[in-house]
Amino acid sequence: MSGSSDAKGVETLRWREGRLELIDQRLLPSRFEYVSCTAAAEVAVAIRSMVVRGAPAIGCAAAFGVALEAQREKHRDPAQFSDGMELAFKILGESRPTAVNLFWALERMRTVLAANKGDPKAAAAKLAEAALALFAADVEANRAIGRAGAALVPDGARVLTHCNTGALATAGHGTALGVIRSARDQGKRISVIASETRPYLQGARLTAWELMQEKIPVTLITDNVAGHLMSLGRIDLVIVGADRIAANGDVANKIGTYTVAVLAERHGVPFYVAAPLSTIDISVADGAGIPIEERGAAEVTGYAGVRWAPEGVAVANPAFDITPAGLVSALFTEKGAVERPDAAKIRALFPA
Repeated sequence: MSGSSDAKGVETLRWREGRLELIDQRLLPSRFEYVSCTAAAEVAVAIRSMVVRGAPAIGCAAAFGVALEAQREKHRDPAQFSDGMELAFKILGESRPTAVNLFWALERMRTVLAANKGDPKAAAAKLAEAALALFAADVEANRAIGRAGAALVPDGARVLTHCNTGALATAGHGTALGVIRSARDQGKRISVIASETRPYLQGARLTAWELMQEKIPVTLITDNVAGHLMSLGRIDLVIVGADRIAANGDVANKIGTYTVAVLAERHGVPFYVAAPLSTIDISVADGAGIPIEERGAAEVTGYAGVRWAPEGVAVANPAFDITPAGLVSALFTEKGAVERPDAAKIRALFPA
């Protein structure tokens, strides 16, 4: 597999000679290294430890994790193979709870496995093909999302984005950053304001790096500056991604997104969400039903080996928050732009 993750050819995920290689996003931008995985358990650790992150990229990684395990187990008899694969699905499914793309990808891999469960070698080959197809489909979906969103981005727009939603968070091109890339590729003069995205600094470390690689003008701000800039008229629109979207259009995204959406509503700034259909979970009625991952205290009390909080202090570290659908100006998917999304409009994206 050679899946280009941005215009420069950086591959966030790559399938090489029976192994999955992932850019170690914990090290960017100071170091650029790949982590190699040869088993589902290793992929699960990579997902949980944030080697790979971003809902679409997590889904792709999980699919390759299934393919890796099938490759490892294919010489066993069908019963042993089935047991090994069940364990792989369990381990991968427990790696992170909020991003629905993970479970969406695993379900598709289960379907392929079920159709070939009597022949481990055939199943392994079919699962590898399915993972590669899922990867390719994500790239195409992101490009379609980019085209849909770019139509609503005016020339000269100053765009605020939160967290990282670019090639590093997907199989390629990106969701929210993909919209920005597509607008730039249409000849529009676009500049980006990237919030640092505490506590893991995906905006400061990853979004700023990606945009600089693309030579798209970017200004980095701390998370608490957005309202000030909006009050000065220096932000024209907001585009973010999503980790799960409920059936009524409520959006789970990186912690701090809800704050930005409220500020955008207050200042009359359009607030857009870019995500593939695989991020929409029609089994969850609204945002209250979306599980919110709580991560470790160490991400808040310090960073990169430096501690700034007092020992023993209590810490709350939810990784995501819920933005009500009523604050979303439009949702961009591979099927186009859905303005003011609600339950009926979301349902129409999934014809029976």
